[in-house]
Formats: sequence, structure tokens, C-alpha cells
Amino acid sequence: MNISATDLRLSEEQLAAFHRDGFLHLPALTTPEEVASLRTVYDQLFARGSAAFADGDHLELGKVDESGQETLPQILNPEKYAPELVDIQARVNALAVARQLLGDEAMPAGDHAISKPPAHGAPTPWHQDEAYWSPAYDHTAISVWMPLQEATMQNGCMQFVPGSHRSGVVPHELVDPDAHALQVADPITDDVERVAVPLPAGGCTIHHCRTLHYAGANTSDGTRRAYIMGFLIPATPRDRPHHYPWQRPEWGN
Repeated sequence: MNISATDLRLSEEQLAAFHRDGFLHLPALTTPEEVASLRTVYDQLFARGSAAFADGDHLELGKVDESGQETLPQILNPEKYAPELVDIQARVNALAVARQLLGDEAMPAGDHAISKPPAHGAPTPWHQDEAYWSPAYDHTAISVWMPLQEATMQNGCMQFVPGSHRSGVVPHELVDPDAHALQVADPITDDVERVAVPLPAGGCTIHHCRTLHYAGANTSDGTRRAYIMGFLIPATPRDRPHHYPWQRPEWGN
């Protein structure tokens, strides 16, 4: 089976849902064959260890556990270290979807990969992506989140707060002084609507950069692999920058 960009024409209902809710999901972004190939490359990348990557390209988003194992490792710009990731069909298809959602100006904004190890992968805390970005601009961007195995509630599928993209960036804080992950400063309480989105391998969620989102811990006996592709339109400079005191100085925003 081949899935081309032309197969991923969003319906009027899907477009409206994205703009209303701030997220969308598709059952298949690429083929099972490409997913299997990506899974092999992905596992090889994470097997290299942090010393194989440039400063800042291998981060621990959570905490190292008592046994010294990472619980939420992330690789930024994985295509730099595995050139075979540059020309994947998933990216061609994701860009086609991005241009339907953001307009013809939409362009790739970089990839990253987040791994949740079996049985002890940490949750990805509730946050907005834009909270990490330069406060000197207003941003319009999406993330296309593709699992390389089935994504379930047990291993950490994505969850979203519908409509949260229509507000600004809420206050955040570092998960831990030594971590590189942010979380919302005010917890998401049980009375706040949230939508969990389990997916088959090679499906995807698509969310706006201001949509509040979360992925639970991996309590399963398999690795939870997520490959994320970002897309944006040019950011708008602000006369007065936002105030994001939670950002780490070395982020250089």
C-alpha cells in the first residue's frame, strides 16, 4: 500500500475540527513498510548514547532514575545523524497536511524524537510547545506526532485540552531544576476536558503550538517511540516581547 500526499486531503469537517479544537488525528501518515524502517533507524539512534550527539541535541526531559537510566530521552534534529530520515514519505505527507492547515507558506521546522523506555518511561507533562520558543515573536506552528508502534493509554498516547490553542501561552515552570522539560504552573484539574488519542503505528496527531497536551507514562513492556515533525509559517515580531521567566538561559531565545 502506498500513501501519497494526494491521499491526505483533509475534509472541510477535519479542517473545521482542527481550528476549533487545536488538534486532529489521522489513522495513517505513511506505510507500514516505512514505519518498520523508521523504527529500526530510531532504535539505532537511541542506542548510540548522548556522547554521539552535538551539545543540546540529546536531552533528558525528565529525570534519570535510581538505576541511572533515562526516563524521557529526546533527540533533536535526528535527521542530522541519520540522513535516511531526510527524504521519508511521512515528511512529504506531513508537509502536505501542514499546508492545508497553515497555508502555502508552511515550511519544515525540524524534527525530534522522544522515547519512553519500557515500564519506566516518564510522563510528558502538560505543556504548550510555544512556551519553549522565543518570546520576541508570536508563533504559528504545528507538530505532527507519529508513533512507530501502537500508541495506547498504557504506553503514553497523546492527550489534548480542546480549544486551549485559542488562548495565549499560560505560565509554565521547569519540571525539575536539572530537567529540560516544562510543565504548566497550574495543574490541569479533573474538571478540565481532555481527549486521549490512541493511534495505530504510523498514524499521527497534529496539534497547534498553543494546544495544551500531555502523554502519560509508559507502563507497558515495550518502548514507546514517537517521531515528531514540526511545521511553521514565519513568526511575527512583537513590539514588546512576551514574559517567559521559566525558560532556561542556555535556550538562547
